[in-house]
Amino acid sequence: MKHDMPSPAGAKMSTHSVFGAPCWVSLTSRDLKATEEFYGAVLGWQWRPARLGDRFRIALADGAPVAGIAGVATMWQMAVAWTPYFAVRSADEAVARVQERMGTAAVGPISLPPGRAALLADRDGATFGIWEGELFTDWETWRHAQPAFITLHTRDAFDAAIFYGEVLDWASDTPGCCEVQYEGGEVVLRSRGDVVARIESGALEAAPDPTIRPHWQVHFTVTDVSACTRAAELHGGSVLSKGSDEAVLRDPDGAQFTVTSRRGR
Repeated sequence: MKHDMPSPAGAKMSTHSVFGAPCWVSLTSRDLKATEEFYGAVLGWQWRPARLGDRFRIALADGAPVAGIAGVATMWQMAVAWTPYFAVRSADEAVARVQERMGTAAVGPISLPPGRAALLADRDGATFGIWEGELFTDWETWRHAQPAFITLHTRDAFDAAIFYGEVLDWASDTPGCCEVQYEGGEVVLRSRGDVVARIESGALEAAPDPTIRPHWQVHFTVTDVSACTRAAELHGGSVLSKGSDEAVLRDPDGAQFTVTSRRGR
């Protein structure tokens, strides 16, 4: 498939500074206007055009870029979903490692100056992206603007950690790589001391319900979880689960994400 993707391009910090860590999130949608209205109401996002064309937008939280939105799901026959992107030193090398380990390369690597991207799936079917090049915004700013962290719900957390560790150079001898620890039955990924991802066991690969198949879940920090759930329902979304500090929501297109209270971080 030959096309641009919502990409983390345009800033001075490069993936060599934060390699192996999540560096961006993007959403494919069917209706760009409806997506803007929904996430504007639920998360308070503002919008600006993206360099990739009329079907793309950059979401801003308090003026800081936090996500890319691409209204191309129907045109490109892609699933409606949130996708995390990981910083890599070499997109070609990362894609080769994925394929060598029985993963799948769906798109790319493709050139999106000033970098290169690919859309991939691990061997259990969870979709993720990689990005090589300059980051969209300063990584520390992005990390603390709104995305809290990402969670992989997968068949076997230990097996998945080995796969991603070999693809993304986690816990390697290279300075600056991500640290991996096994804590309380889950794998925890840290970059520069921050928890940036978790991997949990228990997903069912062949489950008819996509919410319990292996997938990456994106968490966004908010000040009021209850207000977000009310706004989601008022604007055509749904609430899949809700606790005091966290709720799992689905947008009108079907993309699933989590809102997490700033108090609960």
